[in-house]
Amino acid sequence: MKKILLIATVSFIFLNNVAYAREALRLATTTSTENSGLLSELLPAFTKQTQIHVDVIAVGTGKALQMARNGDADVVMVHARQAENVFIAEGFGVNRRDVMENDFIIVGPVKDPANIRGIKSTLKALEKIADKRVTFISRGDQSGTHKKERAIWKHAQINPQGPWYKEAGQGMGKILLMANEMGAYTLTDRGTWLAYKDKLSLTVLNEGGILLKNPYGIIAVNPALHKDIQYLKAMSLIAWITSPTGQTLIDNFQKNGQRLFYPTAIKTVIAGE
Repeated sequence: MKKILLIATVSFIFLNNVAYAREALRLATTTSTENSGLLSELLPAFTKQTQIHVDVIAVGTGKALQMARNGDADVVMVHARQAENVFIAEGFGVNRRDVMENDFIIVGPVKDPANIRGIKSTLKALEKIADKRVTFISRGDQSGTHKKERAIWKHAQINPQGPWYKEAGQGMGKILLMANEMGAYTLTDRGTWLAYKDKLSLTVLNEGGILLKNPYGIIAVNPALHKDIQYLKAMSLIAWITSPTGQTLIDNFQKNGQRLFYPTAIKTVIAGE
């Protein structure tokens, strides 16, 4: 009888461990992160080390945070700090950590009809695009990139509207392809640009400066709000991606011989932020 109970107990523990390992962690993240190819580098290494599988849901930052609010994601990795702060202040997210950063750039046709090439100020570059009513394609999807773009327009005291300003409601990769087809300008993160540039006849026309910084953070969804949140797995991913192992993989990730992201977690952890 004791043997039967022991076998039953061991079997129960084994089956539960298998179920735990097989139930995938739900990561809601940005299309720019997915399009860059970074997750295809990071997540297999994470799964190999932890036996935790990850389902990636690639959407805009706004939608990713809304999914988390609804309990449809266990962890989010996004790039809109103000929206992240609101998400945490409302009690939906816990244990945010910096992960990495890159930057935004303005790309457009080689002929540069707005004549912004060589202009160092991003605000002046957008002013010229608006003044000349040259086609500009916006994400229009409440993503981190869209929020950044709208913030820069606001900083330039410009309210973009009219036939020249097109809100597409698409991910970054599709926006770049649309801009390429239409000979238009757009704001993109550098990671997606480097992943797509060989398919495009566009070129970088404005870059650099504090306005174009693009930091990414990772946040666990508050397990107190939804009973099926996989909090321990979420924290395992957060711990791994901000560890020397995860940060080194981010640091070494390249496209066309160029780094796409710069890790930022280690200095944050050391500083106790």
